[in-house]
Amino acid sequence: MLLDTLIQQIVNGVTLGGMYALIALGYTLVYGIMLMINFAHSEMFMGGAYVGLFTMEALINPRLVGAGTVQFFTKSGLGLVLLFAIVFLVAGIAIGVVGIITERFAYRPLRNAPRLAPLISAIGVSIFLQNAVLLWIDSKALPFPQVFPVKDLKLYGTASISTLQIFILVSVVVLLIVLDTFISKTRVGKAMRATSQDRDAAGLMGVNINTVIALAFFIGPALGAVAGIFNGMYYGTVNWNMGFIPGIKSFTAAVIGGIGNLRGAMLGGFVLGIIESLAAGFLSTGYKDVVAFIILILVLIFRPGGLLGESVVEKV
Repeated sequence: MLLDTLIQQIVNGVTLGGMYALIALGYTLVYGIMLMINFAHSEMFMGGAYVGLFTMEALINPRLVGAGTVQFFTKSGLGLVLLFAIVFLVAGIAIGVVGIITERFAYRPLRNAPRLAPLISAIGVSIFLQNAVLLWIDSKALPFPQVFPVKDLKLYGTASISTLQIFILVSVVVLLIVLDTFISKTRVGKAMRATSQDRDAAGLMGVNINTVIALAFFIGPALGAVAGIFNGMYYGTVNWNMGFIPGIKSFTAAVIGGIGNLRGAMLGGFVLGIIESLAAGFLSTGYKDVVAFIILILVLIFRPGGLLGESVVEKV
């Protein structure tokens, strides 16, 4: 029974950690380039869930697309793949554009201001987006369409993994690999790394700093939007304040892994998800948040740079 519980909680933790990792990448991308914490990022996660919800409802509504199209999207393997590809693409692009607009009007004018100014601006954007959804959409939780065929596959004893968990894990791993390859191998990725290391020097070498920063604010929210869709699929509902707790947890994951380090954010997300699930399974669900933040405090005390980050001494 103990081994069954251990395996089950690890499976749950890896699934949860994958979603944390996607959100944490948005925090770490922006911090790595601008040295600011974009606290509005949690609302990008929430916004992605809503855009994904409305897009999917439209695509499976026979009055809008026809009964034959709905049958194709929901009853065939190719249709399901195409359905989710469209939903992820629409949500990613829409929320990515929101991220670019946020950067352009809320952060760019404050780029040379003291660090506290963009931080306050980020909190203001977060509150604005939360209340906009609360007032313009609905204050109640909306059910997320369950079109994905969910089946439980036995692992060991009573432990199992669902087809939805497999889908989330595979999708997350693919996205993480694609992003890591893009940042490390492509010309644009190298420009982003150069901007992260020295913004002024990168500008002198011909890098368009504004474009690089805008791209970071597009990629991060787009990944957060995908995580929001996964969250809606996994838990079955979306609501206007769903981004707050996952946002704080994902920021914690980014710090644990090493804020500013992409692979550290990925690692931190999975570590935090597993720790939370183990705490919920062996202690109580009420203690999972306590354990998670105790781990954060310990990491900050004994390894301030995070698991994969480096402690850098600022020169005077």
